[in-house]
Amino acid sequence: MSEHTLDLAVRPDAALAALRRAAEDWGAELDGDRRLHLPVVQGLKRGVVSGPLRVEATEEGARVVFQPEESRLYVQMASVFILLVAIVGALATILWPFYPQLLPVAPFGALLALGGWFLVLSRLRNSGPDEFLVMVEAQAAEG
Repeated sequence: MSEHTLDLAVRPDAALAALRRAAEDWGAELDGDRRLHLPVVQGLKRGVVSGPLRVEATEEGARVVFQPEESRLYVQMASVFILLVAIVGALATILWPFYPQLLPVAPFGALLALGGWFLVLSRLRNSGPDEFLVMVEAQAAEG
């Protein structure tokens, strides 16, 4: 996994304090300021990414470096099931001109397809190390 860095124009101790506040707000665990366990969402997957965390002094202030080493992700099966049902509905809607016997279920299929879109696809999001570091930057700016 790639390294994630953030340069801040604050002292290292202020960067560490901002990091602790951001971890608390995010729901992450920080083991002795050395290892970060970060809850993440990647589309249909959720889980935790863990790795060492460093706050280094630089000439301009501080640099926060997070190196993910381990990730434990799982697929949200309820969302996958809803999408599978939506695909069946979309197929019924698309195929009824070729198979006229599907015409009675075509409107219901359209509703299933739209339901999958509104329940799952429109709500997909990503939140990972980069978004967490943006939060740390905002915490450091607030002071």
